[in-house]
Amino acid sequence: MKPLQIVYVSLLAAGLLFIRSSIGFAHCDTMDGPVVIDAQAALQKGDVTPVLKWVAPEQESEIRGAFQQTLAVRELSPQARDLADRYFFETLVRVHRASEGEPYTGLKPAGQELEPAVAAADRALETGEVDGLLNMVQRDSAEGIRHRFHRDHEAKQHAGESVAAGREYVKAYVEFVHYAERLHNDATAAAHHVAAPKDRGHAH
Repeated sequence: MKPLQIVYVSLLAAGLLFIRSSIGFAHCDTMDGPVVIDAQAALQKGDVTPVLKWVAPEQESEIRGAFQQTLAVRELSPQARDLADRYFFETLVRVHRASEGEPYTGLKPAGQELEPAVAAADRALETGEVDGLLNMVQRDSAEGIRHRFHRDHEAKQHAGESVAAGREYVKAYVEFVHYAERLHNDATAAAHHVAAPKDRGHAH
């Protein structure tokens, strides 16, 4: 068996291992998501540079190696090209998800329905207008706080009536406080993260 044929067979095995059927929520793992779009452009140009931003520096060598293997196998046949491309997409998305600390659950078909916030964030970047995203997040966050507050406040009025009622209050209290805490921590952490590069004198 020739060297390229060996690589081709190895890619087939690797591709089958990575194809899993579970539900994902991030559009980075879809065929029409930004990671795969950049991967397609990189393969078309024969230049891996456009996809390196999706992985951490210590993961770069794995992606460069997979890219070179893919370019070699693509030349064997149209079928080999499709399989090699799929292998590279799978590898890139898997490594990218690992850099985020998220599990890899397989590459999803194009046309997946996005979470509203993800779709709104993409629209904001495409249009250069962030007010729609801000309004949606502010509206939904405020509604979430109000809903949990009223439920917790109502439960508090009856907390002393019985142990069961007290437990209902504690359950509502924990959910209300933790929800507010998560929102605030996410907001302040994001603000600090954005501000930090400026303080260091270089771009993120």
